[in-house]
Amino acid sequence: MRVIGGSAKRLQLKTLEGLETRPTTDRIKETLFNMISPYLCDCMFLDLFSGSGGIGIEALSRGAKEVTFVENNPKAMQYIKANLKFTKLDKNAVTMQTDAITALRKMEGTTQFDYIFMDPPYAKGLEKQVLEYLAESDLVNEGTVIIVEAAKETEFTYLEQFGFYVSKIKEYKTNKHLFIERERGEEVC
Repeated sequence: MRVIGGSAKRLQLKTLEGLETRPTTDRIKETLFNMISPYLCDCMFLDLFSGSGGIGIEALSRGAKEVTFVENNPKAMQYIKANLKFTKLDKNAVTMQTDAITALRKMEGTTQFDYIFMDPPYAKGLEKQVLEYLAESDLVNEGTVIIVEAAKETEFTYLEQFGFYVSKIKEYKTNKHLFIERERGEEVC
């Protein structure tokens, strides 16, 4: 796994061996960042279920103002910190070794994110729990884009009841990226 573009371009990142994490492939990461790169400059980016930190590091490398990495696995967090130091992007990074919901609660009222990326373990319903929390959270505003990496068969039929809609879907062989935004309220004259 490597950094695709920006200041840390071509640097190799360390990742956990085995099935503890499932790193986003370089090809899928490149496709994702080709879609969002023009909007990353000076943005606040949250990387939930960070794994080895590849997505958040890519965002920092391409100009994000700050990235918060949330990862529960202590070994994976060691890799995130090592990768941040190796790429010299650690000064604009915040790391939180905890589960996603606890991290969101701790951050409540401190910032709003422009992008929230999450790649939770598949088929455990964790993305639904996070989206349900974010539906009422001050961490999300009208301009926030939530990107969920999920198995192709994962259903998101509940989004409307949480006040979200899918603005874009990018499908790959076995998984997909959903771009989710908050429904805009009707304007009253």
